[in-house]
Amino acid sequence: MAPHIVLDPTSERAPSTRARCGRPAGLEGQVVGLLDISKPRGDVFLDELERQLVERGATVRRYKKPTFTKPAPVDLRHEIATQCTLVIEALAD
Repeated sequence: MAPHIVLDPTSERAPSTRARCGRPAGLEGQVVGLLDISKPRGDVFLDELERQLVERGATVRRYKKPTFTKPAPVDLRHEIATQCTLVIEALAD
């Protein structure tokens, strides 16, 4: 798979080139982290997404940023990275 350019909206000076991770064969046995960035109604979207993921055999863990105006704290990012095999970040308004 060709590498993709990922731009960091937090003042990245030079874009990083990273290969995309492969998709899992299915959701059975996956631990999916759902990150609510604290925008209005993001939780509504994540509630429905959680329901659908659980129906498909995934274990879901929920996380929430303190505010959408700043990047997630290092401790929260570490917790998500060490506890989840997949992550979905919710943006809403």
